[in-house]
Amino acid sequence: MVFITGMMTGLGLIVAIGAQNAFVLRQGLRGQHVFWVCLSCALSDAVLIVLGVTGFGRIVAWLPWIDPVMRFGGAAFLIWYGARSLRSAIAPGGALTVSETGAPEPLRRVLLTCLALTWLNPHVYLDTVVLLGTISTQFEGQKTAFASGAISGSFLFFFALGYGAAMLRPVFARPANWRLLEGVIALMMWAIALRLLFGG
Repeated sequence: MVFITGMMTGLGLIVAIGAQNAFVLRQGLRGQHVFWVCLSCALSDAVLIVLGVTGFGRIVAWLPWIDPVMRFGGAAFLIWYGARSLRSAIAPGGALTVSETGAPEPLRRVLLTCLALTWLNPHVYLDTVVLLGTISTQFEGQKTAFASGAISGSFLFFFALGYGAAMLRPVFARPANWRLLEGVIALMMWAIALRLLFGG
């Protein structure tokens, strides 16, 4: 029961589409490095969940400088990433194609972008380290089961999102639809950046 509670709580916190999820969806639609992107997101969540459940959140609370550093660093990265997506959406010939035959981005670049979208977002720490860590205190003696459930939920979500995106490929095979997606991602990144900058 505690395992299921942990899984449902973890899923509830990560299901909202944010910067990280939008990136996983984009890579799933492109069919490029999907396994490694999903794995890196899920493993990152696993590390953060373990840190939260083991009490690392209290250490973070003692270091007030971490929040502004992560907030402004994350906002700067999201602004840059949003500009990149917007350029793909509006530049002549810049629209991406949903095709297995297109030249894929190097795995190293994709993983670095994925990890940046994960680790430079203060909201990720709020969801995993702080919130899940706090909730886990209700299950003294069963924290391992709670954390295992939350980690399992993360793996389930990211792999379902990454590989499930393949079903939407026919929709985004049209360049206009793919450009629209890139435009929406750009606006989403900038909206999240503004929330980080102004503490929303």
